[in-house]
Amino acid sequence: MYYRSFKRLVQYHPENSDEERVEKLSEAKQHFLDITAEVCPLTFVKARLALERIAAGDRLMIRLNSGEPLENLPRSLVELGYSIVSLVAEEGASVHRLTVAKG
Repeated sequence: MYYRSFKRLVQYHPENSDEERVEKLSEAKQHFLDITAEVCPLTFVKARLALERIAAGDRLMIRLNSGEPLENLPRSLVELGYSIVSLVAEEGASVHRLTVAKG
């Protein structure tokens, strides 16, 4: 199943202290991109363009469909050096929310 292989993609970045972590998270901005109406390869193109536009340390929440986008987008973003923060299925599990951190 895909979720088992996805666990290997998640990159954890331990912080030096809780205070530093809270400060970094409060400074970071959350951005949103809905690509549920798109098909591959436009899902990847739009996600990459959005990530290039945000500042380092910010996060992008991407709303995407299950299937090909869910299988390919997280893997491709990790290969480009982005960190996957979370992957959550919305009710019904046909749409997911992928949160990506720009390092």
